[in-house]
Order: sequence, then C-alpha cells, then structure tokens
Amino acid sequence: MAESQAQIKTRLIADTRRRFEAEYLADKSDKYDPRDVERLQQDDNWVESYLLWRHNVVDETLKMLDESFQWRKEFAVNDLSESSIPRRLLEIGGIYLHGYDKEGNKLFWIRVKYHVKDSKTALDKKKLIAFWLERYAKRENGKPITVMFDLSETGINNIDMDFVRFIINCFKVYYPKYLSKLVIFDMPWIMNAAFKLVKTWLGPEAMSLLKFTSKNEIQEYVSVEYLPPHMGGTDPFKYSYPPLVDDDFQTPLCENGPITSEDETSSKEDIESDGKETLETISNEEQTAPVKKSSPTEPNSKAEENEKVDSKMKAFKKPLSVFKGPLLHISPAEELYFGTAESGEKKTLIVLTNVTKNIVAFKVRTTAPEKYRVKPSNSSCEPGASVDIVVSPHGGLTVSAQDRFLIMAAEMEQSSGSGPAELAQFWKEVPKNKVMEHRLRCHIIEGSKPTTLTLKDSAFNMSDKTSEDICLQLNRLLESNRKLQDQVQRCIWFHQLLLSLMMLSLAFVISFFYLLYS
Repeated sequence: MAESQAQIKTRLIADTRRRFEAEYLADKSDKYDPRDVERLQQDDNWVESYLLWRHNVVDETLKMLDESFQWRKEFAVNDLSESSIPRRLLEIGGIYLHGYDKEGNKLFWIRVKYHVKDSKTALDKKKLIAFWLERYAKRENGKPITVMFDLSETGINNIDMDFVRFIINCFKVYYPKYLSKLVIFDMPWIMNAAFKLVKTWLGPEAMSLLKFTSKNEIQEYVSVEYLPPHMGGTDPFKYSYPPLVDDDFQTPLCENGPITSEDETSSKEDIESDGKETLETISNEEQTAPVKKSSPTEPNSKAEENEKVDSKMKAFKKPLSVFKGPLLHISPAEELYFGTAESGEKKTLIVLTNVTKNIVAFKVRTTAPEKYRVKPSNSSCEPGASVDIVVSPHGGLTVSAQDRFLIMAAEMEQSSGSGPAELAQFWKEVPKNKVMEHRLRCHIIEGSKPTTLTLKDSAFNMSDKTSEDICLQLNRLLESNRKLQDQVQRCIWFHQLLLSLMMLSLAFVISFFYLLYS
C-alpha cells in the first residue's frame, strides 16, 4: 500500500532527526547550541521547513542543518536582544519590521542609504539582521516575510556586497521558507553590475522571488497605505527608537474598544444605538404596514414587537468557510468581510466551535486595536458548544485590508473556573506550545455581496430608492442575458450553415469522381 503524504512527512522528519544525531552530533556536538538541538528533536515544523527547502532530500537537508546550526551558535542567535546591538544602529532606522504587502506578508525594511561599508560595524549590522529575523521567526513560526530593499538616495559608498550576501544567506540557509519575495526599489544604474552578481547567489529557484521596482511598479506588491511618500505612498509612519517597531498583535482587544476608560461609555452607547436601530426599524415597519382596527382577540402588541426584534437578530448570517483547528473550528476560515459605510454592512461575525472534551479559553488580538470592538474578546467555550463573536469598527474608523486578527485558544482543565480572574491567570500560566493560533485577514466589499458573510444592519429597512436600484440592476442583467442568448443562437445557426455547406461540398466531390470513373 502506498504511503500517504502525512506518513511520508513523518518518516522524513524521523529519518532526518536520527541521521543528524548519528552523523553530526557525535563529532560536532560542541559546535551547536543545545537549545537548537533540543528544538530539532521536538519541533516538527522546523525540521519540515528545512526538508521542504531541500526538496525532501535528507542528505542535503542534513548539510543545511549543520551549516545553519553552526552559524546560530557563532552569532549566539538564541541570546540576541536589544542590549546585544549598539544603540546607534537601532536608532538610525536602517532595519525594521513594519506593515504588510498585498498578500498579507510582513514587510522587513532595509533602508540602504543608512548603510555605509565599514569593517568595524559589519558584524553588528549582521547581528541586527539576525536579531530581527529571529524575533520574527519565534513569533510567526514559518509565516513568510517580504524584504523591502530600499535603494533610493544611495550611491557607491552604500554598496556592500558582503552585507547583501549575508542577507541572502539568511533566507537560503538560516531561515528557510521564510522569504516571500525580495523587492528591490529604485536601484541606481551604477549598481546594475553588482546585482547581476546577486542573481547568481540567489540561484535559479529563488530568482523568481527577486522583484525590481520603481515608483510606478511598487504598488503591484504593496498598497499605498504601507508605502512611505518617497515611494508614492501615504503611510505617515516615522521610525523612532525606543520602542522597537513591532506593530503585530500586541494589544488584546477590549469588548467595547481599546481605551479602558471608555469601555463603560462605549458599552452604554452600543446598547442605546442598538436599541435605537431596533426601535427605528419597528417604527418604519409599523408605518408601512396596513392599519388594522384593534380587537381584544388580537395578539398582544408587545409580543409582536419582541418577534420583530428576534427577527432582526436572525439577520446575522453565519459565514460558510471553516478552518478546522485541533481545539476550535473557526468560521470564516481566512477572511473577515466588511462592507463600506455606504452599504451599511459595518459588522462581521466569527463563529468558534469547541471540538474538544474540555473547556477552551480564547481571546482575540489585532494589528489595529484602536479600530475595532469585539464581543466577546476574551472568554471560554464549553465542549461541543459554539460562540458567536461580533466584530465592528470602533466609532467612525475605516476598515483596512491590511488589518489582521489573531485568535488564540488553549484547553482548560475541567476544574478550572472560567471567570475573568481565572481566565487572566490562565493566560499568564499556559505554555506557548499549548496555544492554538489562527489569523484572519480583513476583506472590504465595495458593493453587494452574499449575506452569509456579514451582518447587515439595514436588512429590514430597505428604502424605495434601493429597491428601484435593485430592479434596475436586475433588468440590466436580464437584458444582458437576452443579448447573450441571441449571440449563442447566431453562433449555432452559423455552425449549422457551415456544416451544411461542407456536406454539399462532400456530395459534389463524390458525384464528380463517380461521373469521372463511370
């Protein structure tokens, strides 16, 4: 019986670990950091990343592990911290993480104009690169990164091919499978010869990851929201240190907005506004409904109002796509769909389903905590139960396609309480390797879209103008459909005519040869 993909992967990982221990650890154990060796034995994803980069060839993978582990010990990568780097290198802003590309990958900025070749600082600059990559790798565990190599305002003094080669080696050997693409911006003509050499270092497989861009082309990869003005963007970001630039999932969301002092007020405003919307909807429905005479036998008007409120709540449609994690099934699987302010589709829904036999604690984080309200944002889910999480923009803030949400989940013991105090203590003590994480992107819908993806506030309060617009669109669609059918009919008629002519021609040829030889 043929092996499944999972069985092949498990076998390759086990074979890599066994052979590395037998063939490399015996002779070079002092050349490796014990923490890296321990991680190799425990972290399947880490081993798999090296195997995939070497096309599952174990011999090549072992050589790569040997080179990578020796480098990690030489640079003391596991111990790198801010104190390991000269402060002036951190202050200058030549290397940092900030923003996302159009595929949702983190941007790793290298501002070459701040780099001047100097043998005295070469090692510290390499350590700075290693510090940022290790910091990112430990947090993201394999998620790709896009390198923004900004060559604007550079000259011959900024060319340091040894430094460039080190950066390339980081992604070829030390951090395999992390490079999404290397975007070269505004390369001066004087550096053309130098970057021909870079192409040979990358190798044929990685050549497709190298993107040369100018101001007109850069937006193919990064939207203006995360591009600085000199690249034609609108990002107001200004680098400063301290603190470190690290804007990814740092602040847990509050249920009613990011500012603690505003929680109570925001909550009250939410309740009032939701109540107002419901009352307005009911009022409009009552105005448009036919007038009936009161009768003692008619149902209670209060019950009717409750029915209408319940029907409004049922307008919250649950999304269809599902991510099946080991602790929670999360729907939607990849993207949260938000409508524009004009469409009225301001809210969206995340559905969590506990697939374990224990209580699962969860909490939600985001890259833009100042923008969103989440209800609930930090709670728990009983075994087999589902929890609906409503996400809405805070105040009048605009949803961005670059915003991300992180859902964290971990199993709790049955004896543990699930109150706020117990949850707070649980998250302080739970080991990181026990936490399931899943990320969601934001998707903005400009026009109409399936109601199964979002919550529509105005579902029961459609204006006459909107109805006319929909009718007009339907008429246009029907007209287009009719024209398409006419074109299909003409094509069928033409092919039938062509087939008839061919049959007549064939009959003529047969008759000609029959007369010729009779």
